[in-house]
Amino acid sequence: MIWICATCGVETADSAAPPGTCAICEDERQWVPPEGQQWTTLSTLRGQGTRIVVTKVEPQLWGLTAEPTVGIGQQTMLVRTPEGSLLFDCVGFVDDASVEFVLGLGPVLAVAASHPHMYGVQTEWATALGAPVILADRDREWVRRPDLVEFFDDAREVGPGLTLHRVGGHFAGQTVVEWPAGNGGRGVLLAGDAIFPNPDGRTVSFMRSYPNRLPLSGTVVQRIAAQVSLLHFDRLYNNFGAVVASDAKAVIRYSADRHTAWVRGDYDHLT
Repeated sequence: MIWICATCGVETADSAAPPGTCAICEDERQWVPPEGQQWTTLSTLRGQGTRIVVTKVEPQLWGLTAEPTVGIGQQTMLVRTPEGSLLFDCVGFVDDASVEFVLGLGPVLAVAASHPHMYGVQTEWATALGAPVILADRDREWVRRPDLVEFFDDAREVGPGLTLHRVGGHFAGQTVVEWPAGNGGRGVLLAGDAIFPNPDGRTVSFMRSYPNRLPLSGTVVQRIAAQVSLLHFDRLYNNFGAVVASDAKAVIRYSADRHTAWVRGDYDHLT
């Protein structure tokens, strides 16, 4: 049986009984609910009426979500290129209709994830789509189901004009997707939650843990900002449908400098 953590939505390896704990949720960046660890399965979710909803985000980019929400509730990003498609940050559920939709767009190059919280049922998706799972080697220890997984170090071209980059931060293997052809050729960065758009739409955040409010150092934030500044993009999407619609590099630079100033103590006199 493939068990799915009810809290984070990440699948496990095949076992007769569910594991005692979910290592991903036991980590300081995630959480276990007060009532304790709980598990579910695809068949249970299907019986509860769970389905995948597909939303057009922009030309050649779609968002896939589970309703009702499964686990953390991320939005899978589906990018289509002339050579094939990439699924990024798979949700913790898959159904026949969504597989049919994805395959209807053409061949699938790969399934990938920004970090372990977003693994979802990625192997179930990859099996159904006939594609590999591509993950950063620095997060190898968090993989609970190694079927079909290929690892990369710092960068991996999935196909022409579609590249995975390891930027670290939230997790050592934290990964973003550079899609230069998106946004009318101005470029798109699928950032997961390595770089998270804030509600004001004009700034972004960088955190080790969002639910537990653990910050990153200014040094790490500056490293991430410098690395992505070399990529081709003007628009940024996170893994929950939030967007920096334009001038995303300038937004990242301003936000990184602001973050660094606060953690350095420049504004302690205001507190």
